[in-house]
Amino acid sequence: MNQSGHALIDSNTKTQHWVTGHVDTLAGHVPRISTRLTWRDRIGAVAVRWNIGRMRYAVEPGLYAVGCPASDSPLLASANYKLSFDVLREALDGLNVWLLVLDTKGINVWCAAGKGSFGTEELIQRMAATDVARVVSGSTLILPQLGAPGVAAHEVQRRTSFRVVYGPVRAGDIPDFLRNGMHATPVMRRVDFSLSDRLTVAPVEFMQRFVPTILIMLAFFLGAGVERHGYRFAMDQWPGIAVAVWVNFLAGIMLVPLFLPWLPGRSFALKGASAGLVTGAVLCQLGHYGWVEGVSIVLMSLAACSFLGLMFTGCTPYTSVSGVRREIKLAVPLQIVTAVTGVIIWFIVRWK
Repeated sequence: MNQSGHALIDSNTKTQHWVTGHVDTLAGHVPRISTRLTWRDRIGAVAVRWNIGRMRYAVEPGLYAVGCPASDSPLLASANYKLSFDVLREALDGLNVWLLVLDTKGINVWCAAGKGSFGTEELIQRMAATDVARVVSGSTLILPQLGAPGVAAHEVQRRTSFRVVYGPVRAGDIPDFLRNGMHATPVMRRVDFSLSDRLTVAPVEFMQRFVPTILIMLAFFLGAGVERHGYRFAMDQWPGIAVAVWVNFLAGIMLVPLFLPWLPGRSFALKGASAGLVTGAVLCQLGHYGWVEGVSIVLMSLAACSFLGLMFTGCTPYTSVSGVRREIKLAVPLQIVTAVTGVIIWFIVRWK
């Protein structure tokens, strides 16, 4: 808190369309936020799902009021990724609660917990910076369940005197959770990753990998002209190369999340490789390649789809931080070896 008694919220926050006023507290003015989303919020949500302005989509960390909370109203904490912030405030419609927003660098709760930005130190420091103990007379802090990996609850209680309670997985269950005396039912604790959830993350991956895929396609266009007796622009091969590259791209981006529960194995790299094996076989069948070139196509498809599938491991609630690191450490070298082998064979065919 500053010397004038105002809470440490950036002055720009007061001009945000989702701030509707303030609540006077012993620690100063706390911004009151709207629980109704506007067209700007909804357009922003669509844009960020397509990776437009993704790393800038954040709100100022600090303490906020929802409704007209009293000193004994519940205190919740969340990330400052605006998409998460919007989903949460909409779910809190009709409630009177305090909302502590941590500085997670614009990253959602689950990913931030893994990266450490939704963590014990940031939580304790944000509570101190906002002087939350003077605002909230209760001694309970409700954290999102998916933030648990980043927070040592016993350390928070030791240093702040606030007891940590983990809320439900989904923001929409918070009203029932509070009405039930902060008791979560088994359904509230269950982490689902439905078809709609899986396809929701696909556009972000699509946009992130789009330009690299174009560059890879151009590299193959140029490489196709390499021959034993010189170089020529093999434009007759460009359509086939373009189809092969983009089919693999779409297979890795769409087929893996679409068929995730049914693809074999637990590893995302293995699931992606399964999709790549099918994709490579289909391309060989349609392209009528010789068996040597067919092997190169299958190897490159395996590597490409396995890599793209592995990228989803950080977008799902299926994996732990240690599991992600272990899988990347094991899978990426194999993907590189497989891809390089496929490319070498592909070039050898052109030198004959």
